[in-house]
Amino acid sequence: MNKPTVWIQTGIVIIYGASLDAALHTHQAIQVIWPKSDSLCLINGNNITQPVIINSKIPHQLKMTEGWVLLIEPKSHLGEALYLILQTQDYKVFEVPYFTSCHENKSENDLKINLKPLFKNLNLPIRVLFNNHSTVIDKRIQQIISQLDECLKNDCIKPATWRASEVADQLALSQSRFLHLFSQELGISWRPYLLWRRMMCAITAILKKSSATEAAYKAGFSDSAHLSRTFKNMFGMTIKQARIIFKR
Repeated sequence: MNKPTVWIQTGIVIIYGASLDAALHTHQAIQVIWPKSDSLCLINGNNITQPVIINSKIPHQLKMTEGWVLLIEPKSHLGEALYLILQTQDYKVFEVPYFTSCHENKSENDLKINLKPLFKNLNLPIRVLFNNHSTVIDKRIQQIISQLDECLKNDCIKPATWRASEVADQLALSQSRFLHLFSQELGISWRPYLLWRRMMCAITAILKKSSATEAAYKAGFSDSAHLSRTFKNMFGMTIKQARIIFKR
């Protein structure tokens, strides 16, 4: 088995892992699952042998012995391309040549080589993998998304500075106008979107060897138990389970 890999970039999380066993969960990302050729892959108890796209906010279970998982923000270049492929369906299975092995994922170039067959069969350019910017049109909301993106590059900006009233003041909008505009632009309310971004910050901290307590503090959760509960609801497993998977 190739060494497990987790990459978090703007608008996308890329995972190569083994022994994935996620209970029923839901999140705002569009998900792409590409099992290895000899891997057992069950989605909601149904055996899957080909890649599958799962639409945003669709509850699902996943059990996979080895393969790729991509989590893509819907309001991004790749997210909107996948949404067009889904055509409002909850799930879509498509044919891609099996992969029996892959390059060790040490660099962005390795990831591009490994995922090129997947993107080729989706008729999507592989370059979007690391250039998956937001497609939000309103410049005020773009400004907030850009500030949140900085959390992926540096230490997180504490969520206390992200109260809706404070963000609205920053944009010279009323709170109600900001909340309406944000929901209109992204198709998701401010609070659940911010929770998703806080989770990305926490995962980034954990990947940098922070403890669950440290990650919870950096991402603005009240404690590690709060972070673990949120992680379980969003990804169907605890942080402890995730650590075990990605250390193999």
